[in-house]
Amino acid sequence: MLRSSQPLTGPNRKRCREDEVLLGTVLDEGERGFIIDTRSAQAAKQARMTGGGTEPKSSYPQWRRLHRPLERGRPLQESFIKLVEACNDTSINMDRWLSRLESCRWLSHVKAALSTACLAAQCMDREEASVLVHGAEGTDTTLLVTALAQVILDPSCRTLAGFQGLLEREWIEAGHPFHLRCARSAYSHARLKQEAPLLLLFLDCVWQLSRQFPFSLEFSEHLLLTLFDNAYASAYGTFLCNNEKERRVGREVGTALCLCKVRESTHSLWAWLNQPGEKKKYLNPLYSHNALVIWPSVEPQSIQLWQGLFFRWIRSSQYLEEAWEETQRLVEGD
Repeated sequence: MLRSSQPLTGPNRKRCREDEVLLGTVLDEGERGFIIDTRSAQAAKQARMTGGGTEPKSSYPQWRRLHRPLERGRPLQESFIKLVEACNDTSINMDRWLSRLESCRWLSHVKAALSTACLAAQCMDREEASVLVHGAEGTDTTLLVTALAQVILDPSCRTLAGFQGLLEREWIEAGHPFHLRCARSAYSHARLKQEAPLLLLFLDCVWQLSRQFPFSLEFSEHLLLTLFDNAYASAYGTFLCNNEKERRVGREVGTALCLCKVRESTHSLWAWLNQPGEKKKYLNPLYSHNALVIWPSVEPQSIQLWQGLFFRWIRSSQYLEEAWEETQRLVEGD
């Protein structure tokens, strides 16, 4: 599996011989690969006007391009805001609530993300083909799809340590701009142009997997909630800045260079989570190693609202926590 940003073909359809050779070496003679573009065909075509574009079929004859559009940016942020507002409105009846839930389209985004990840996983597992995933910059929906596909395919990514490694590799080191995407949250009145809950969408999709395969993930919902909290407000430096360069050197603020030096100046979230006393809180007591691929259902009745997150401030989780502790006690007793 490969990931990248869009090719910069531009309106004149420029070629990059080095890129063509690079992708050509991935495939043996007679093999084919799939390029999954997370933009619509129309959006990819329009990107040529600003220097972007897609891979010309004539220059990449062994690769078949598939468009699976996923929302990012403002539409995704607005969907998140509408969902949070609906969840916090306790005055509406059930019919009105269901109508608002449908109109915010958050569950549609979850379904689309899981469907596209399943497509990438199927190309690799069933077609035994190489897959290249890209959108525009390659730092948002691209990471969403590649990370989810690995959780579906690779049992090591479903362990606590493996999942942390996946986040570090596919989101942090790959340059997801946390500072821009998680600047304000859904409760802010500011509507920042680059705000978008891509990591939250990923965590929601993983929660859907954990619900459909309750024995296959070593970590619990508590870990996913903790990751969400720390992406927006954290005492740790793991999700600070927009890329590795900013974390190591600094970033420009106006005309000045702000030295971040995240690794030297902050503590790692992973180091805290992996302390023996803390680690136990994030483990799934029902976990049993599953070496198989886990294929989630994306039917409407299978995609559910993540109540543990979206209702956490208006509905007590005391009984769920007590039930979870009892489950853990029974498992340890066995």
